[in-house]
Amino acid sequence: MTRNRPTVWVDCDPGHDDVVAILLASHFCDLVGISTVAGNAPQSATTKNALITAQLFDLDVAVHAGADRPLVQASVFAPDIHGASGLAGPVLPELVRVVTPGHGVTALLEASQRHRDLWLVPTGPLTNIALALRMDPTLASRISGVSLMGGGPTFGNKTPWAEFNIWADPEAAAIVFGCGAPLIMCGLNITHEVLVSLEAAAAMRSSAPGSRGEFLADVLAHFATAYKDVFFTEALGPLHDPCAVLALTHPELFTFVDSHVEIELNGRHTRGMTVVDQRGVKGALAPNVSVAMAIDGPATVALILDTLRGLAALGP
Repeated sequence: MTRNRPTVWVDCDPGHDDVVAILLASHFCDLVGISTVAGNAPQSATTKNALITAQLFDLDVAVHAGADRPLVQASVFAPDIHGASGLAGPVLPELVRVVTPGHGVTALLEASQRHRDLWLVPTGPLTNIALALRMDPTLASRISGVSLMGGGPTFGNKTPWAEFNIWADPEAAAIVFGCGAPLIMCGLNITHEVLVSLEAAAAMRSSAPGSRGEFLADVLAHFATAYKDVFFTEALGPLHDPCAVLALTHPELFTFVDSHVEIELNGRHTRGMTVVDQRGVKGALAPNVSVAMAIDGPATVALILDTLRGLAALGP
């Protein structure tokens, strides 16, 4: 099967599942740049983690540091899942890659001028994307679209109603969801079907020996264990962020429904909620987002693990 290789810019806050998303984008897409944002950890840490990923897997892509705080509210990080460094678990190599000069937002805008078929793939808070839209409102009409991990039509993880990426900067999310560009939303309703286990981590360790395989096994094992410690009764880590990449490269794994989505900014209990109009009636609001409503979870996990094993096998 001949697959489309979309041209993508990954905006991220690594984060264990962001690492996997970067690697999938490097394999299945034409990855033209990476920008980092404060989210799972402070921006200095997420930038370091993106550089380590690029270094360890020999990715020929520039990494730019982006926003170091949300638009309005104070930063809140996720050390309970990702550790204070944003990438707890693996022993990280000495960092020799350096960040590329130029702010991530500026670099993103420049890339959108060079690549008129560009997809933005944000896997963290939407601060950089919102800032880019504020700096250049024509961005929305110039890009192919935005495929994001965030939100969901049914439940949250930071609160009962709000998913972390949207909750971390809801003002930025409101700008992005209202920008008019084609949007794809991969939320918790489908990412919680893409579960990686300790057994999968052990299989990665045994089947992909070497520094890359060891790194990936540690990433997966920590992620699964952290979710057991914080959320679940079993060690199962939902690989959220890779879904935003695979929605572009393997859409057959998903079921999408065009829906109207707005971001709740003012609710005492619902701030950061992605409010999805699911009424399916004549009076439903005009769709602005292609919402992922279902996914083939086992097939998606198998694809991710097979791809990671292949990438690990290429290195020392």
